[in-house]
Amino acid sequence: MTDHTSPPPDGASALDFCLRLARAQALIVRRFDSILGNLHGLSFGDYQLLYHLQRAPGGRLRRIDLAERLALTASGITRSLMPLEKIGLVARQADARDARVGYAVITEAGQTLLIHADATAQALGQELLGSASPEQLAPLSLLLAGIAGKQPGNG
Repeated sequence: MTDHTSPPPDGASALDFCLRLARAQALIVRRFDSILGNLHGLSFGDYQLLYHLQRAPGGRLRRIDLAERLALTASGITRSLMPLEKIGLVARQADARDARVGYAVITEAGQTLLIHADATAQALGQELLGSASPEQLAPLSLLLAGIAGKQPGNG
């Protein structure tokens, strides 16, 4: 039986990939921040937060689960949620059975804004990756999911 897996990259190749990935990530965030900010008043971080809440069952997630999905600390998620709560896009919800558990819930205003921002974000994503085919993106998505420690389709 032959092994069809590739050997792991050498240190220099792995580092080069990580450096290019970090630069691409910074440029992508800057571009999303600019477009989403100008058109919808959202940062890319705000968009991601609303995106994950909207797709969660009941439009809500425990704050700690939201922090995990966004790779933030508990205090980082609190700082990210505060301005969105102030403008009514997100609300806090306590757990009826456990006072220690807090949920973040997307509001109707947050859902409405996200619908419009989603169209913009999808168009920008398509613009940024327009030359890549779904067949090219699939293995890269799997690689990124592995780096992020997630199963494909969960995040």
